[in-house]
Amino acid sequence: MAMLDRAGNFPFAPEHWDEDDALNLARQEGLELGPDHWAELRALQEYCAHHDCGKYSVRELHDALDEKFHNQGGYKYLYRLFPQGPIAQGCRLAGLEPPAGAIDSGFGSVV
Repeated sequence: MAMLDRAGNFPFAPEHWDEDDALNLARQEGLELGPDHWAELRALQEYCAHHDCGKYSVRELHDALDEKFHNQGGYKYLYRLFPQGPIAQGCRLAGLEPPAGAIDSGFGSVV
């Protein structure tokens, strides 16, 4: 079982999501999730819970994350945490469908 309690730390997590799955997927992608990674996953899940996930834009989510993590360095900081893209990789690990435009099949993650 993961160190974090879903009910207490991930109140906006999708039904099918679980921290252990996120940890395993992250390891497959070469990431060791620390507190800063979990903070972004929570932020993504919360954003999706308060917005229509099927209709939000990459730009809106980008701007929301940049603002939320402004004190740590904003979007640049998030790229250090999620090198495959704070939105594309972050959504994948958070159990969310990335918004249209987050992944370009010709280039991979773009945000």
